[in-house]
Amino acid sequence: MRLFIVGDVHGCLNTLKEILDQNWKADETLIFLGDLIDRGCYVPETVEYVRNLKIQHGDRVIVIMGNHEHEFITHFDHEPNDNWLWQCGSNTIKDYKEKGYDPLKDLAWFKTLPLYFENEHIFVSHAGIAEAAKDPYDLRGANSIIWNRSKKRNIGKMQIIGHTPNPVGPRYDEDSNTWNIDTAAVYGAKLTAIRIDNNGKIIEVVSINVHEDDLLC
Repeated sequence: MRLFIVGDVHGCLNTLKEILDQNWKADETLIFLGDLIDRGCYVPETVEYVRNLKIQHGDRVIVIMGNHEHEFITHFDHEPNDNWLWQCGSNTIKDYKEKGYDPLKDLAWFKTLPLYFENEHIFVSHAGIAEAAKDPYDLRGANSIIWNRSKKRNIGKMQIIGHTPNPVGPRYDEDSNTWNIDTAAVYGAKLTAIRIDNNGKIIEVVSINVHEDDLLC
C-alpha cells in the first residue's frame, strides 16, 4: 500500500482536516509522525478526531508517538512534569478542562502508540535515528527517537521524521537519506504531508497554509 505521512499537527485541527479531505486517498495508509497535541487551539479535539480515524480505518491509520505525547504521559503518571507544564502543558490541561474532555482517556491511548513504522524501504519516526545514539529507544536520552535534533544516521532506508520545525519547507538530508516534514504548523507556517509509493519512492509533497482559527485562541 502507498503511504500518506503527515507531519506535526499540534492541535491544528482545521488544517489537518483540509489536508486529509483534499489529499488522502482510499488506497493509502495514513501515518501521523506524532505531536498531535500542544500549542494549537484544538488539542483534545485533534486527538479525538485522529483516534476516531484509527477506530474507523484500523490498520490503514498509524499514529506514532511524539515527544509531546510522551511529556503528557510523564506528567499524568509522575505528576508534575514541570518542563512540559512550563512550555505548553498548562494550556493543554486548561483546554481539556474547559472543554470537558478527559485527559486520562487520551493518556491510555497515548501509551499504546508505537515509536516507529518501517517496511523494506522506509523508517518513519518522530525524530529519527541519531548518528550518536547508543540506544535510540531509550526515551530519556536527548538523542532518542522522540527527542533527537542531532545528525541522523544513514540506516540504509529513507527516514521520514518531524520534530524540528522548518518554516521554509520540508528539508532533505542526503547524507542520512532523511526527510524532515515538520513545517512549523503551530507557528503559523504550513502543515506538510508526503506521499510515498510501494517501492519507497516519493510521489508528492503536499503543504498547505495553516488556518488562522487553529492559532487564534
